[in-house]
Amino acid sequence: MTTNFTLTSPEFKDGDKLDISYQADKDNQSPALVWQNAPTDTKSFAVAMHDPDAPTGGAGWWHWLAFGIPAELTELPRNAGAVGGVNMPAGVRQMRNTGGALGYGGCYPPVGDPAHRYIITVYALDTDKPDIAEDATTSMAGFVINAHAIAKASLTVYYAR
Repeated sequence: MTTNFTLTSPEFKDGDKLDISYQADKDNQSPALVWQNAPTDTKSFAVAMHDPDAPTGGAGWWHWLAFGIPAELTELPRNAGAVGGVNMPAGVRQMRNTGGALGYGGCYPPVGDPAHRYIITVYALDTDKPDIAEDATTSMAGFVINAHAIAKASLTVYYAR
Protein backbone atom coordinates (compact mmCIF):
# COMPACT_ATOMS: atom_id res chain seq x y z
CA MET A 1 0.00 0.00 0.00
CA THR A 2 1.07 3.58 -0.64
CA THR A 3 3.05 4.97 2.29
CA ASN A 4 2.84 8.71 1.46
CA PHE A 5 -0.97 8.80 1.76
CA THR A 6 -1.63 10.97 4.82
CA LEU A 7 -4.53 11.99 7.05
CA THR A 8 -4.62 15.12 9.20
CA SER A 9 -7.20 17.24 10.98
CA PRO A 10 -7.19 21.01 11.47
CA GLU A 11 -8.76 20.32 14.90
CA PHE A 12 -6.07 18.10 16.49
CA LYS A 13 -2.84 16.23 15.83
CA ASP A 14 -2.10 12.53 15.92
CA GLY A 15 -1.69 11.53 19.58
CA ASP A 16 -3.67 14.46 21.02
CA LYS A 17 -6.23 14.19 23.80
CA LEU A 18 -9.62 15.33 22.56
CA ASP A 19 -11.57 18.05 24.32
CA ILE A 20 -15.09 17.53 25.70
CA SER A 21 -16.75 18.86 22.54
CA TYR A 22 -16.20 15.43 20.93
CA GLN A 23 -18.23 13.69 23.65
CA ALA A 24 -21.42 12.01 22.43
CA ASP A 25 -23.69 14.05 24.70
CA LYS A 26 -21.99 17.37 23.86
CA ASP A 27 -21.41 18.60 20.25
CA ASN A 28 -21.35 15.01 18.91
CA GLN A 29 -19.85 16.15 15.60
CA SER A 30 -17.39 14.26 13.47
CA PRO A 31 -14.02 16.01 13.15
CA ALA A 32 -12.83 17.85 10.07
CA LEU A 33 -10.45 15.60 8.10
CA VAL A 34 -7.97 16.27 5.31
CA TRP A 35 -6.10 13.64 3.28
CA GLN A 36 -3.31 13.96 0.72
CA ASN A 37 -1.38 11.88 -1.80
CA ALA A 38 -4.01 9.27 -2.58
CA PRO A 39 -3.04 6.79 -5.29
CA THR A 40 -3.95 7.98 -8.79
CA ASP A 41 -6.16 4.93 -9.33
CA THR A 42 -8.41 5.75 -6.35
CA LYS A 43 -12.10 5.37 -7.28
CA SER A 44 -13.57 6.51 -3.93
CA PHE A 45 -12.82 6.91 -0.23
CA ALA A 46 -14.19 5.52 3.00
CA VAL A 47 -13.71 6.88 6.50
CA ALA A 48 -14.02 5.11 9.84
CA MET A 49 -13.60 5.86 13.53
CA HIS A 50 -13.13 2.94 15.92
CA ASP A 51 -12.50 2.65 19.67
CA PRO A 52 -10.66 -0.65 20.22
CA ASP A 53 -10.64 -0.05 23.99
CA ALA A 54 -14.42 -0.11 24.47
CA PRO A 55 -15.49 -2.81 26.95
CA THR A 56 -17.37 -4.92 24.40
CA GLY A 57 -15.65 -8.28 24.78
CA GLY A 58 -13.08 -7.54 22.08
CA ALA A 59 -15.08 -5.98 19.25
CA GLY A 60 -14.45 -2.39 20.25
CA TRP A 61 -16.94 0.33 19.30
CA TRP A 62 -17.54 1.64 15.78
CA HIS A 63 -18.26 5.37 16.04
CA TRP A 64 -18.43 6.04 12.32
CA LEU A 65 -18.14 4.34 8.96
CA ALA A 66 -18.94 6.10 5.69
CA PHE A 67 -18.09 5.07 2.13
CA GLY A 68 -18.68 6.13 -1.45
CA ILE A 69 -16.91 9.45 -0.83
CA PRO A 70 -16.04 10.77 -4.31
CA ALA A 71 -12.43 10.33 -5.42
CA GLU A 72 -12.03 14.04 -6.19
CA LEU A 73 -12.59 15.01 -2.54
CA THR A 74 -9.63 15.49 -0.23
CA GLU A 75 -11.42 16.59 2.92
CA LEU A 76 -14.57 16.43 4.99
CA PRO A 77 -15.73 19.37 7.13
CA ARG A 78 -16.63 19.13 10.79
CA ASN A 79 -19.97 17.37 11.26
CA ALA A 80 -19.88 15.70 7.83
CA GLY A 81 -20.96 12.53 9.63
CA ALA A 82 -24.21 13.99 10.95
CA VAL A 83 -26.83 11.29 11.46
CA GLY A 84 -28.87 10.86 8.31
CA GLY A 85 -26.11 12.01 5.96
CA VAL A 86 -27.35 15.58 5.46
CA ASN A 87 -23.78 16.93 5.42
CA MET A 88 -22.30 14.30 3.10
CA PRO A 89 -22.03 14.50 -0.69
CA ALA A 90 -24.82 12.77 -2.62
CA GLY A 91 -24.34 9.01 -2.86
CA VAL A 92 -22.24 8.60 0.29
CA ARG A 93 -23.50 5.84 2.58
CA GLN A 94 -23.07 5.83 6.32
CA MET A 95 -23.38 2.62 8.30
CA ARG A 96 -25.05 2.31 11.68
CA ASN A 97 -22.53 2.93 14.42
CA THR A 98 -22.37 0.49 17.32
CA GLY A 99 -24.86 2.69 19.20
CA GLY A 100 -27.39 2.15 16.40
CA ALA A 101 -27.45 5.60 14.76
CA LEU A 102 -26.99 5.94 11.01
CA GLY A 103 -23.89 8.18 11.04
CA TYR A 104 -21.31 9.50 13.48
CA GLY A 105 -21.55 8.84 17.22
CA GLY A 106 -19.17 10.73 19.52
CA CYS A 107 -16.82 9.54 22.23
CA TYR A 108 -18.35 8.23 25.46
CA PRO A 109 -16.00 5.88 27.31
CA PRO A 110 -17.08 4.66 30.75
CA VAL A 111 -16.35 7.08 33.60
CA GLY A 112 -13.11 6.08 35.30
CA ASP A 113 -11.65 4.20 32.34
CA PRO A 114 -8.18 5.27 31.22
CA ALA A 115 -8.25 7.29 28.01
CA HIS A 116 -9.55 5.27 25.09
CA ARG A 117 -7.90 5.28 21.67
CA TYR A 118 -10.01 6.59 18.81
CA ILE A 119 -8.52 5.49 15.51
CA ILE A 120 -9.72 7.52 12.55
CA THR A 121 -8.85 6.00 9.18
CA VAL A 122 -9.40 7.10 5.61
CA TYR A 123 -9.24 4.39 2.95
CA ALA A 124 -8.51 4.92 -0.74
CA LEU A 125 -10.58 2.32 -2.57
CA ASP A 126 -10.27 0.59 -5.94
CA THR A 127 -14.06 0.82 -6.45
CA ASP A 128 -16.67 3.54 -6.23
CA LYS A 129 -19.36 1.05 -5.16
CA PRO A 130 -18.24 -1.48 -2.56
CA ASP A 131 -20.75 -4.34 -2.42
CA ILE A 132 -22.07 -3.81 1.11
CA ALA A 133 -25.59 -4.95 1.94
CA GLU A 134 -27.98 -2.42 3.50
CA ASP A 135 -28.30 -4.61 6.60
CA ALA A 136 -24.57 -5.41 6.92
CA THR A 137 -22.92 -4.95 10.27
CA THR A 138 -20.26 -2.28 10.57
CA SER A 139 -17.68 -5.05 11.02
CA MET A 140 -18.76 -6.69 7.75
CA ALA A 141 -18.65 -3.33 5.97
CA GLY A 142 -15.16 -2.78 7.38
CA PHE A 143 -14.10 -6.17 6.03
CA VAL A 144 -15.34 -5.28 2.52
CA ILE A 145 -13.72 -1.84 2.66
CA ASN A 146 -10.38 -3.34 3.72
CA ALA A 147 -10.62 -5.80 0.82
CA HIS A 148 -10.88 -2.84 -1.60
CA ALA A 149 -8.30 -0.60 0.10
CA ILE A 150 -5.33 0.38 -2.04
CA ALA A 151 -4.05 2.80 0.61
CA LYS A 152 -5.04 3.91 4.09
CA ALA A 153 -3.95 6.55 6.54
CA SER A 154 -4.86 6.91 10.22
CA LEU A 155 -4.82 9.26 13.17
CA THR A 156 -5.07 8.06 16.75
CA VAL A 157 -6.48 10.42 19.37
CA TYR A 158 -7.45 9.85 23.01
CA TYR A 159 -10.40 10.65 25.23
CA ALA A 160 -11.47 9.92 28.82
CA ARG A 161 -14.37 11.15 30.90
